[in-house]
Amino acid sequence: MTSQMESYLRLFVEETTFYNRFVLATFLPAKLWEPLPHFFQTWLRNYIGGTLVYFISGLIWCFYIYYWKRNVFVPKDAIPSNKAMLLQIYVAMKAMPWYSALPTLSEYMVENGWTRCFSRISDVSFFSYLGYMITYLMIVEFGIYWMHRELHDIKPLYKYLHATHHIYNKQNTLSPFAGLAFHPLDGILQAVPHVVALFLVPTHFTTHIMLLFFEAIWTANIHDCIHAKIWPVMGAGYHTIHHTTYRHNYGHFTTWMDYMFGTLRDPMADEPEKVA
Repeated sequence: MTSQMESYLRLFVEETTFYNRFVLATFLPAKLWEPLPHFFQTWLRNYIGGTLVYFISGLIWCFYIYYWKRNVFVPKDAIPSNKAMLLQIYVAMKAMPWYSALPTLSEYMVENGWTRCFSRISDVSFFSYLGYMITYLMIVEFGIYWMHRELHDIKPLYKYLHATHHIYNKQNTLSPFAGLAFHPLDGILQAVPHVVALFLVPTHFTTHIMLLFFEAIWTANIHDCIHAKIWPVMGAGYHTIHHTTYRHNYGHFTTWMDYMFGTLRDPMADEPEKVA
């Protein structure tokens, strides 16, 4: 490895070290985390960060739709019980240590120069950055669609992994906290396309990390059962149908993959026609 490459890779290590110190120093005494190797500091930072994003996004959104705007977005009889939400939190928190391993591993691969990541947008130009990010998101969308679909179509994968998430199959059992309530391996498999994309397209490192953590916010949103009616977004209206039919709307951010592969089902088509 050339000294120029080593110097460039050091930028990634400096960035992750900054994140580690900022998060860990905020929440833990130095004696608990400073002796840890860099890899385990990164895992601990991702665990704390993932847990915070999960609870903050879930609590704010539940408060807004179930209490502040009670009966506005969700009918009273469709609000999940506290017991159901606590069970979802329990499942998600059991999986969180394993979820945190994926971004930790992806950061390790970036720091060692195994991926096509770049550190600064100025290294490629802003327009190239936008093009790369769109390509990255297309790969992620395609990958998550097929990973999700195969978790249904391959029976052992459904039985032993994905069925854990599909016990929430009615509107009054779905909540923002169900967004990360998966078997750990299931959750990791559905996030793997984010890591695969790093080997296929030049990717801005910070954007990659932000998108991984954005997943916790996005999955909270698509499990709230509120149909936002924003084309072509794969919102909660579409995803609620997925939880009730099991055979439609496997997509993640958009409806395009389901449209292309014949699995799209529109929530508007399921609404009863209004009688004049």
